[in-house]
This record gives sequence, structure tokens and C-alpha cells, in this order.
Amino acid sequence: MSDNLPDKNQVLDAIRKCADQLGHPPSRSEFKSKTGMSEYQVLRHFPSWREAVHAAGMQVNSTNVRLDDGTLLQDWGKLVRKIRQIPTRHQYRREGTFSPGVFERHFGPWSGIPSRFQEFAKDRPEWADVLTLLPIDAPKWQQIRETPPSNHANVVAPAFGAQSRPRHAKLQDRSTYGNPIDFRGLRHEPVNEQGVVFLFGMVAKELGYMVEAVQTGFPDCEEE
Repeated sequence: MSDNLPDKNQVLDAIRKCADQLGHPPSRSEFKSKTGMSEYQVLRHFPSWREAVHAAGMQVNSTNVRLDDGTLLQDWGKLVRKIRQIPTRHQYRREGTFSPGVFERHFGPWSGIPSRFQEFAKDRPEWADVLTLLPIDAPKWQQIRETPPSNHANVVAPAFGAQSRPRHAKLQDRSTYGNPIDFRGLRHEPVNEQGVVFLFGMVAKELGYMVEAVQTGFPDCEEE
């Protein structure tokens, strides 16, 4: 497909033809379903889906009515049901009806949407199958057990941990370790920015993020 990508006019013609078939300006998911074109093929020529539809002579959401929280959460839940897992922002952008940014304006960080959906769906039996796909416990790295510090290294309270954990004096001639965690490949809690970035990279996919870049300067990590 990469050898025969549609040009700008072909994309616009496809949007107009899809609108004629539907009787209204197509959503991104409707367009992909009807034409087989990917969002990548559209966004090669336009900065956003809205701009592409506008260039085709139509308006998206012309009534400018604020979307209802329930409408957004139902669409998110339908995608969870379809792919059998929590979607990342990138997955939702490809397959969902709305923009991930709309969700974050309504609900805050993308990683918090599963808990918002659980609140929305807890008394709605039609969503019981989706609820079984969502986590019910905090991530393991938040459930850190209280373990006596190892005597071979310094142990300090983590940068993100509970305030009740004891602090130990730092010895200048030894490396500094956090409290034992034994989380996947990480034996101790992070005690600096690099450790936090490393831990975030380990759980980013489960929290619904896609890491785009990691670097030594600010910002340490860019995600979408």
C-alpha cells in the first residue's frame, strides 16, 4: 500500500463519496469502514480529521454541543469489548469515534479512564463483560510490601511512595537503593528521575500510553 498512497484530491473525493452514502459527514470510524483508507493516509495531507472534512466542504459536529460523558465512555467501552483489552491512546485514535483529547478534557489523564468507566458501568449489567476486562486492583508497584531494608545497601523512601516508610541515613561510599519491590525486572523502588522513567516505561502500555521519545534532557520522556 505504501507504493500507492492516495493523493490529497483522492482523499477529499473519498470523504465526499462516503458522505453521500451516509447522508452526513462521516466520522473517522465510518470513513475507514466505508473506504478502507487508514487515518495515516488522511493525516499525510491534513493536520487533523476535522480539517480534512472541512477541506471536503463539510463541517464536523457543526452544532458545537458538548459531548455527554456517557457517550464518550460508551464508545470507549465498545472498543474495550472489541479488542478485549484497555486501548492505548494510539489504539483509540485509530479505532475510536472521538479524539483522545476529548476524553482527557472530560476525565483527566488517559490512564484514569478505566476507573471512570467502572463508576459509569457498575450498575449497568449490559457492560458486565467489559468490566471483567478492567483491572480491579492497583498496579503491583503501588502495592509495595513493608520489607526490612537489606543490609548491603542504603535504603531510602521512594520518590513516589507512602510517607509512612522509614528513611535511613545515606552512606556516601555506597550506592543508594529504594525499598525492595521485586517488580518484574526492577528489584528496588526508584530513587531518582531515571529510575522513575524506567519504571514508567515498564508499565506505560498497561496505563494506556505510547512512549514516543526518551532523552537525557527535559522532558525525560514524551508520550502520547
